[in-house]
Amino acid sequence: MLPRRRSNPSSILEFYLDREAVNLRKQAEGMPLSIRRDELLRKANQAETTAQVSHGSRIPNRSITRPENQ
Repeated sequence: MLPRRRSNPSSILEFYLDREAVNLRKQAEGMPLSIRRDELLRKANQAETTAQVSHGSRIPNRSITRPENQ
């Protein structure tokens, strides 16, 4: 029996969010200007931002550097 491959949940989340953002933008693309179109584009932006934040939090040894007091 082959060992089960485990994937990183964060990368799955990022993949899902990226795919969702693309789908939402495609839905909004054919719509006339409306509140619904704005909602779809807002959700797409939120998904992209969440994916970026998730990716940024996974980078090892990433810390906030503080300026040295002089």
